Amino acid sequence: MSNKKISFGLTLSNRGVVLGSTTVKEILNLSVEAEQSGAFDSIWVGDSIAAKPRLEAVTLLSAVAALTERVKLGPACFASFPLRHPVLLAYQWASFDNVCEGRSIMVACQGAKGPVAGESEIEWAAMDMHLSERAVRMEEGIEIIRKLWKQDRVNHNGRYYNFEELTIEPKPVQQHCPIWIANNPELFGVKPELLDKIALRVASIADGWQTTLVTPNQFRSAWQRIERQAAKIRRDISQMPRCLYYNCHVNEDREVALAESKEYLDAYYTTDFEREQLEIWVAMGDPAECIAAINRYIDAGANIITLRFTARNQAEQLRRFIRDVYPAFQ
Repeated sequence: MSNKKISFGLTLSNRGVVLGSTTVKEILNLSVEAEQSGAFDSIWVGDSIAAKPRLEAVTLLSAVAALTERVKLGPACFASFPLRHPVLLAYQWASFDNVCEGRSIMVACQGAKGPVAGESEIEWAAMDMHLSERAVRMEEGIEIIRKLWKQDRVNHNGRYYNFEELTIEPKPVQQHCPIWIANNPELFGVKPELLDKIALRVASIADGWQTTLVTPNQFRSAWQRIERQAAKIRRDISQMPRCLYYNCHVNEDREVALAESKEYLDAYYTTDFEREQLEIWVAMGDPAECIAAINRYIDAGANIITLRFTARNQAEQLRRFIRDVYPAFQ
């Protein structure tokens, strides 16, 4: 077992409400139970507008904030970030940071295209934007939001947004409200020559990094690439949060765990996951197997692991994790 410190987060199934596999009341109750257990330091919700419909992220997070006191709160990840006007988003998120009393973590994401991303092309077209713009829109959005959170009477002359003398109130409670960046360029077939550029973006402007659907070796390699880019610009990122968005299903019969995880994730993403993908993305099997799977990512450099339970009975899985898996990491 790894001796490195790890923090766990719970990812709520807010798309499950649309799919009929859970209810608003259930996921809010799970949030309270997760915090009270002491096993979780953060609670996360998925995000999409129309590509993969679900409860809207900021709305749901605000409801969770009202029922909790300690856990950090954020989106995993904010796939619609570049689709949202950064002025409005700066205002919404600063207000949310006040509502949750400074517990928010923004996780910017440029979105994606392909099977796992749902009908992203239709979503972007409806917003009169093109998917090819998403990286630049994300970067410009982060720049605008940070300026509006720190300054008054802000001027901005950018590629997509222009305004003068703009002030947003209230400012966030946090003096430096964190903005992480989520990415997985290998998953979406990014050209190798662009990998350093993507790593530099995290190394230079992010307060944390989140990724998903990677092997432990891929996680380690991606983080090392970010570290190399940070060294080039002389930025110390040794304390940067390194978050794996992961899944879990505790069951003594590993094949049952795999079958139910596939059923859950296929419905969630309207796709057909192969066994190899599920083996990468889900810690599954008996408690010892789940512990071993999580430890491989801790050894690869993850210091935060968010868990979504790929099961029909979310409450049962939460309790099994708290009782049978979490003690190994205390």
